[in-house]
Amino acid sequence: MSHSMFIKIHWKEGKRSTSLDIPPRNNAVPWTRSSSTDLGARRGVFSRRHYGSVEMLASVETDGADLFRRFRVESGERAEKDELYGSPSTPVLENPEYQTRWYFKYFLGRLHQNYAGVDGEKVPFFFSVVLTDSNTEGVQQYRAILWRKSGAQKINLSHTQGKSLTVKSILSNFKNMDKLEKAPREIFVPELQKDLLLLEEQEGSVNFKFGVLYAKVGQTVDDEMFSNECGSKNFDRFLSLLGERIRLKGWDKYRGGLDVKGDMTGKYSIYTIYEGHEVMFHVSTLLPYSKDNRQQVERKRHIGNDIVNIIFLDGNHQHHSSFKPSMIKSQFTHIFAVVTYNSEEESYKLSVYSEESVPLFGPTLPCPPVFRIFQEFRDFLLVKLINGEKAAFNTPTFAQKRERTLDMLIKDFYTEHLADNRGTMLNRRAFSDVLPEASRGSRRKEEARQVEFVRIGQALKLDTIVKGDAPTSLATTSLFKREPWEPQCFYPDFPHDIVCGDSWGENRLILAAEAGVFLLEEGTAHRQIFDKTIQAKQLNVVEAHGILLFRADKGRDSRIHVFRLSDFENQPKENGVRNKTDIRDQKLEKTKGCHLYAISRPGDSHLRMVVAVGRRLLVLQWRHSAAWTAWCASSDTDTVDGFHFIRELPVAEPAQLITLVDSPVKGGDNQICVAYKHQFDLINEKNGDTVRLHCVEGNKVHLVSAVDIYEDEEAELLLSYNHTTHFQKLSDDSSTEFDFQWNAVPNTIVCAFPYVLAFTTDTIEIRLIINGNLIHNMVMPKLTAITSKGDIFFATTDPEFFQVRQERVKVDKMDRDPSLSPPTSPHCTNNSSSADSNKPLRIYRMPFGSLTGSSSPCERRVPTPCIPSPQPLLNPPDFSSNFLSPESQDNHLRTDTRPSRSATSSPVPPLPIILRQQSASNRKVIKDYIYSTSSDSGVNKSECSTPSHSIHVFTAAKDET
Repeated sequence: MSHSMFIKIHWKEGKRSTSLDIPPRNNAVPWTRSSSTDLGARRGVFSRRHYGSVEMLASVETDGADLFRRFRVESGERAEKDELYGSPSTPVLENPEYQTRWYFKYFLGRLHQNYAGVDGEKVPFFFSVVLTDSNTEGVQQYRAILWRKSGAQKINLSHTQGKSLTVKSILSNFKNMDKLEKAPREIFVPELQKDLLLLEEQEGSVNFKFGVLYAKVGQTVDDEMFSNECGSKNFDRFLSLLGERIRLKGWDKYRGGLDVKGDMTGKYSIYTIYEGHEVMFHVSTLLPYSKDNRQQVERKRHIGNDIVNIIFLDGNHQHHSSFKPSMIKSQFTHIFAVVTYNSEEESYKLSVYSEESVPLFGPTLPCPPVFRIFQEFRDFLLVKLINGEKAAFNTPTFAQKRERTLDMLIKDFYTEHLADNRGTMLNRRAFSDVLPEASRGSRRKEEARQVEFVRIGQALKLDTIVKGDAPTSLATTSLFKREPWEPQCFYPDFPHDIVCGDSWGENRLILAAEAGVFLLEEGTAHRQIFDKTIQAKQLNVVEAHGILLFRADKGRDSRIHVFRLSDFENQPKENGVRNKTDIRDQKLEKTKGCHLYAISRPGDSHLRMVVAVGRRLLVLQWRHSAAWTAWCASSDTDTVDGFHFIRELPVAEPAQLITLVDSPVKGGDNQICVAYKHQFDLINEKNGDTVRLHCVEGNKVHLVSAVDIYEDEEAELLLSYNHTTHFQKLSDDSSTEFDFQWNAVPNTIVCAFPYVLAFTTDTIEIRLIINGNLIHNMVMPKLTAITSKGDIFFATTDPEFFQVRQERVKVDKMDRDPSLSPPTSPHCTNNSSSADSNKPLRIYRMPFGSLTGSSSPCERRVPTPCIPSPQPLLNPPDFSSNFLSPESQDNHLRTDTRPSRSATSSPVPPLPIILRQQSASNRKVIKDYIYSTSSDSGVNKSECSTPSHSIHVFTAAKDET
């Protein structure tokens, strides 16, 4: 795909400038409004203009010829101003390794299965699958990796107790892998783990090297910049902000290609660790200088071969724009970050030049891009540089090289492990099995193989950590740093499974469950407003008109009902819970037999509703406009009579999804996006004209959602199905083709620029809408998205009922003989993990303003629970004591252990406590302990997560050095 579609193009040649920016239309929602209703009305609005514009820049070569290069320029100059840490300027690492390097994190050192085969085009592939509850709060999940030359594709699927998935069914979730001529063969040799780890490492290094070039005002060619023998005081101050000055000779950490034996690349350099990533800076004034070499080849050899360069321009902010990337003669450097320092204001200014082929990456520069808090500037700059280098690896130049390397490695590994079967297959296992228990006859032999398999995997994991090449661990990142998506506890213990719901104002929810419909208000007990005879399947609160809509029952008895919100304002009298008899007069008879409906987004001039009844769509509209109701609220008292039937539209099949799409042009026709079977169609709301939007290939199609968003003033849809989200422009002259993949099949998609969130049955997956990069993944059992009209509300199992893994560990230690038993099979029964419908749900709020930065974060943010300090490390650590369960956490925070209306528990239990700032002897103890654990063939040590938590501690100790 072409990434030029992500930006508004600006051409600059000399004094001529042409812009393709689209001016705001007259009926656009004002940017100055900030109420929760207006935020909901703007929910789908985002702008790729935040990420810069493309300019064609010219430089004059020595022969007088012009050399044109195209760069995307991020200057931070926009019409509207941002808060420094207002999204999308919040510095967040994209595709964090601790969440993307699955094989290292979830497979290596654990019992899993690896397969090799060829696809329909006779191209070899490898396939790995594991069933694990590691780092998933007790939720068992299948994780699968398909290794192909185009890169590793990953999915995770929920595991239902007693309903195991087969490897064949898991593989069929990948595109074009459901029909293979020949079934893949399982590879049993443990040495394959080293080969697969090598394939994963092709995704890029976890450590980084950046060039830092000192330039003076007036220098226009790189020879002059590289010839600066030393820098200024301001430059030295900037270097001290970036990292620490280290002596290269004898340096035993990441060296970034510098000589650490004979001072051949200078005596000193700048080094730092950020979010677990080791970073070495190639500083021009610290690299060897030669008076006789005008081109300073030794300096260029390092800085010119860095993908990302920092240009420190020693002048005031008014000199900032004097630098052009064409001044640097390097075909390898793709990104330039220009920094100036103003001594009078004591502030840094930043701009970023990215070669046109580099995909968009965040964070975007704030407006204005001036930083007065130095630590915030450091965080922002390092995140921008790291994200930039990761993005550069997806340019055609690097992507083609990576694909060639992967193709060669996979073919070699396939030949090695399958061409000669001698010693490769210890036994034959059916392709349909997933981690089966060994038969009694071959149990001893299989146990020995499994123990050796796990031991080698653990040794590989340890070796990777010792070398400093391990993917970033959460233990080494800002563990208690507040993120934009951090949720607040809204209601601590709702006792029923939620079918649907919606928010009502700032602090109320109306929820439908099998037991009836309930009203929840923050700080008070929930109360029932409809009994269990009312089975609501869809529900919407329309505050603008003061009405409650819900679809109840099913089949021919299904109808839409309309109530006034004022009916539920006050505490009802005795027997005030309504039943089926009480709602007879509140139903829309026209909607009899409906199976689906959708309403227009808040902020529209008129409330519209489209109801699906079989192969018909009924278009209805509320008689009063939102503006009229705002002026005459007391006069808008209608319920069923408030809706007027407009027209009926035929459809080819019963609709499975409906989304109302507002016209981006004032007075234009509104559209209806309808999905059924394998396709998404766009239907004109006035005349019924139908356009085929998108067809989904494949036998198994799970349609998820169609979300309408608006890039500036242009309508666009996010069409989600299976593991895919597809961007679909609606304008005739646009041919956008942009897809990205989710790790799990979503149930609900929510857009909050710059993020798009996918809610699955047990995870919240957060990605950047601009490029699909993973930002964060949260695992929560029994997850249900409730509403995203204003703030985002969701429910999950109360953390006090999460499965704590240490309990299973203790059972294993008591019940198993480690000298005989193989690693625990993920199929082992966990008595406490059986489905328990009596477990209460905790409801959380994710503030919309915190995600988008369009309003200040809510002051009711839940405080981070305090964690007691760990015991000093004097003996080999007992990791079972390093857990703080949600229950004990709550007990630590309050003496009353009964459920509290002001619960402070986070939905994700805290990680193992990290033992930081250990002495050298303690670090040696940790290292020896990990080695002894990985060398031991005992079962409970290999499968009960002790090594992985040991690794966390060792990594933390290494990073603290």
